[in-house]
Formats: sequence, structure tokens, C-alpha cells
Amino acid sequence: MKTLYGVDSVPANWPASAVSIGKFDGVHAGHRAVIAELKAIAAREQLAAVVVTFDRHPLALLSPANCPSTLVSAEQKLNLIAETGVDATLLLEFNHALSSLPPQEFIERILVTALHARFVLVGRDFRFGAKGAGDVALLRELGTEFGYKVRLIDDVKPDGERRVSSTWIRDLLGSGAVTEAGQLLGHLPTVRGVVVHGAARGRELGFPTANLSADSDGLIPADGVYAGWLSDAGSRYPAAISVGNNPTFDGVAQKQVEAYVLDEVDLDLYDHVVDVSFVERIRGMVAYSGIDPLIAQIRDDVARVRAILIRSNAS
Repeated sequence: MKTLYGVDSVPANWPASAVSIGKFDGVHAGHRAVIAELKAIAAREQLAAVVVTFDRHPLALLSPANCPSTLVSAEQKLNLIAETGVDATLLLEFNHALSSLPPQEFIERILVTALHARFVLVGRDFRFGAKGAGDVALLRELGTEFGYKVRLIDDVKPDGERRVSSTWIRDLLGSGAVTEAGQLLGHLPTVRGVVVHGAARGRELGFPTANLSADSDGLIPADGVYAGWLSDAGSRYPAAISVGNNPTFDGVAQKQVEAYVLDEVDLDLYDHVVDVSFVERIRGMVAYSGIDPLIAQIRDDVARVRAILIRSNAS
């Protein structure tokens, strides 16, 4: 996949395209259905398949207090879109200049002049241009003028019962329901960050952990203990993951993500950028009366994690 950073980076000889434009937060199952339809149209009409998205949620600029937490960073989003096999993604910086473009100028500059759009796929609630003044009706009207067709695609849950949305997925992660969130995403919920030095309590207990920096990318699920994976430079390791503030000890920052890699006590991950992916939540956070009951619980957690990951790999 070719990644284009800003409309000015689109080559002048860019081919005629089928384009889908949106936030694509999480690149969830609904988004993937849209992208599959985009690719099908592009193949049938001999067009390039292009996704247009933004480097941040528009509300991060327009109304920060009302901006929801993003499921993935811009880099994670680009990687997930690349996995779908589209020809290109155009990543737009959502800044004041972009947000103030009149609707017609937004369409003409990005979809028409830069990408030579022949088909445009959007959701029914798609808005564009300054103050969200542009809607699907205007998009279709401009299509008549500029020579592209508009296709509406609803993001739906695979069983058709409920529309898949990033909001729904955020709610699931907020309650620790990572398995259900993963089903809607079509991939495991994942946090990416640099491994930093912690208090070394895990090592002292016999379970050394990789501690992610506080500014990690991706939406961290609810406090608790999870079965999952730690990925580093192409290698994937089974892991027991703790999210929270370790209530047995004092002075631990909230929302710390720690991953104990099973059977790899000498693994040196400091300063590595790793992905921590969540498969299943096994329990909430509990404060223990001492070290011995905590160690016993961790041993039980590790056994449960091992069984869960063996089962998930076999399915």
C-alpha cells in the first residue's frame, strides 16, 4: 500500500480512483466491509482503491472536551488499513486550514483534482467541509458536476443485528470485554508503546514484566488481568497482561500496562516498541493482604492464560 501524507503528496499522474473517506477509527469489521466493497468496485471498474482518512478525530481540534478516546493511533490505523490490500491511503492532517474548507472546495481539491475519483463510498452520516455543512445529498449533487458516483454503505455487525461502531467498541473495552471488542474489530485490541523501566516488583516476585510507557498508542481496556500476546520486531510471545495500578502496592500510577511473557524470563525488551494485544479478560484487580497470596494468584493467572492462548490458537 502506498501511503500519501497530505493532498500535496498525491502525484499529478494519479490514476482514476474509487475512494472511501472517513475516520476509520479502529478499522473495525464495518470499516473492513466498506473497504472490501471499495476494492470490488475498483477491480470491476479498473480503478485504484484509495482510503482517505485523518490523523486525528476531528473533535480533537474542533471540540477537545467532547472528543472520544481513539481506538488506535494514526500509525496503527495506517498499518491496519494496509492489511486490507488497498492501493493507497491518503492521510490528511485535520488542522484549521482543512476544517475551514467550504464543502465544494473540500470535494474538488481532494477527491476530484488530487484523486480523480469516479466512485465515492461513504456512510449515511458522512459530513464534510467547514462546520460539517456538506452532507450526502450535496456529495451526490457535486458528483453530477464532477463525474463521480456515490455509494452508501452501512457499517453492520456480521450477523446483521446491530450497526458496528467505534463507540460500541469503546464501551466494550471500557468494561474489559476485549473478546467481544475483538470480534467487532476483526482484530485483537492492541496497545503499542515503548517498554520502560518500572519498579521491578514483578521480577522480585519471579514474574518479570514489560512495562509500557504512559503515552502508549491505542485504547487501554478496563483494569484487570488479561490473556494476550506481546509482539516485538516480528516475534510474538504469549503473555499475562495486567492493566491498572497494582492495588497491593502503594504509589503505582493508574492505568499501567504490564505484560509478563510466559517462559521468557531473560527477554530484554527495554526501549523496544512493542504491541500488547488482548485476547480475554480473566479477572478484575484485587488488593491482596501480602506477597504470598499475590504470588499464588499470579501462578493461577499464568496457568489460565496459558490454557486460553492454547485454545485460541487452536480455534
